[in-house]
Amino acid sequence: MVDAFSRTRSAPGPGLFAPDADRARPRTPAGERGTRTRTALVTGASSGIGAAVARRLADEGDWRLVLTGRDPSRLREVAEDASATAFAADLTLPGAERKLADFALATAGPVDLLVAGAGIGWAGEFRDMPPHAIDEVFDIDVLATLRLVRLLLPGMIEAGSGRVVLIGSLAGCVGVRDEAVYSAAKAALGAFADALRYELRGTGVGVTHVVPGVVDTPFFERRGAPYRRSRPRPVPAERVADAVRRAAARGRDEVYVPGWLRLPCRVRGAAPGLYRRMAARFG
Repeated sequence: MVDAFSRTRSAPGPGLFAPDADRARPRTPAGERGTRTRTALVTGASSGIGAAVARRLADEGDWRLVLTGRDPSRLREVAEDASATAFAADLTLPGAERKLADFALATAGPVDLLVAGAGIGWAGEFRDMPPHAIDEVFDIDVLATLRLVRLLLPGMIEAGSGRVVLIGSLAGCVGVRDEAVYSAAKAALGAFADALRYELRGTGVGVTHVVPGVVDTPFFERRGAPYRRSRPRPVPAERVADAVRRAAARGRDEVYVPGWLRLPCRVRGAAPGLYRRMAARFG
């Protein structure tokens, strides 16, 4: 069920939309020799990493942006900053992902880049976690993303190009105390990214798994507990957005933000017993 949607009123140009009468017909910007403007769809774009990604892509000037999120007012602000079209929706509701995909196709054309940034967390011991919170984390972090990817993949495969960027988490690689369900959800996204990448080999469609550590966003306020660890230190959402932009441009399969986070993930994979002892001692 759609909560709201808005459209920017800027004049047409690279990365912007044409007037209403021409919205279903993507324009060809000057200097691209007959190629159409690329379309990017960003979920979770009303704040945090998704909003930062939208602004970074807008800076490039050659993307038609469709943004979605659950907060209409915040989403509208981000869309105005990024000269994008906003489609506010709760993607966990039945049929919402179909409405979003149809909207993106009608207003901006086939989607070339999907950045799945929507996600929530929950902090606390698993035995204290309400059942509805378990469902909500998996519905938003995993199921809504998989359903949307499933709808957009056929168009990318038919075009022989495109990229799916999944925003994961270090918690999905190593597991984090008091974030059992969130860790499980992000681990599911990581496994999905690997399996889908193998499946799409030779189609021209790529899958990027972005693995950030702690990011300075409203995520921690909304999960119900602030971030209190001294390490790792939070990084700005813009740093993750830069990594997303570079990974999409270069066709990277997996990116860690910051890069040193690759090390604990590698230790976890190569010496799981040692890693578990260290994690139990140092948290």
